[in-house]
Amino acid sequence: MADDSNQRRPVRGAFLLPNALTTLALMAGFYAIVAAIGEQPVAACIAILVAGLLDGVDGRVARLTNTQSDFGVEYDSLSDMVSFGIAPAVLVYTWSLQTLGSQENVAEALSWLAAFFFSACAALRLARFNTQAGVADKAYFQGLASPAAAGTILATVWFCVSRDIAPEQVAWPLLVLTVILGTLMVSRVRYFSFKAWPVSDRVPFAWIFLLLVVLVLLAVDPPAVLFTIGLLYVSSGIVLTARGRYLQRRRRRREAHDDQA
Repeated sequence: MADDSNQRRPVRGAFLLPNALTTLALMAGFYAIVAAIGEQPVAACIAILVAGLLDGVDGRVARLTNTQSDFGVEYDSLSDMVSFGIAPAVLVYTWSLQTLGSQENVAEALSWLAAFFFSACAALRLARFNTQAGVADKAYFQGLASPAAAGTILATVWFCVSRDIAPEQVAWPLLVLTVILGTLMVSRVRYFSFKAWPVSDRVPFAWIFLLLVVLVLLAVDPPAVLFTIGLLYVSSGIVLTARGRYLQRRRRRREAHDDQA
């Protein structure tokens, strides 16, 4: 007879602390959708930002307390889809893209299709990340991470609101930005993940000073600082990938030259 004791029993229950943080992140993402529909773009931006902070904390808490689980990974992905896939798409559509509908029918279709494209790319990005989690390079993301893409959208919207820029004035640039961010999420562009940094408990003093400067600037003008950080990070992946491919082609030409010699 088969020994039933050797059969693996399903694990019941879930770890409380990391999943509670994930639930709070999910709630922040849901509130961002409600605020965006209620024509409160700044509240929606702050809610997505809070969701991003909580998303960065729950994983670290799980690793520090050794409470990682498959359930937590899947739950975190579903929370990310709401907070960084649907919420920013609803935000950018309700605040600006829907104003294109008053111009022509094609523009009206493009407005909601661009928002949907962003959400679909976020879903694809999360699915690819989960399937490659065990083999991917920890130091780099393949494609723009969904929290970074959502952060760039919220920072752009928040910056425009803080500068009293009318939504219809930036509708087309935001549509292009939304499509570009969606494309970058599913692309092979490499982005520094910060997961392998710092390599030790000690960091150079200059990094502490830089952090202090960023915190002071955030206190002075959060929308402008977040907008600048978002654009710099999005651009960094393109520059990093282009440089890597250039060095790779240069190395191949050198190897081919050495073989001919």
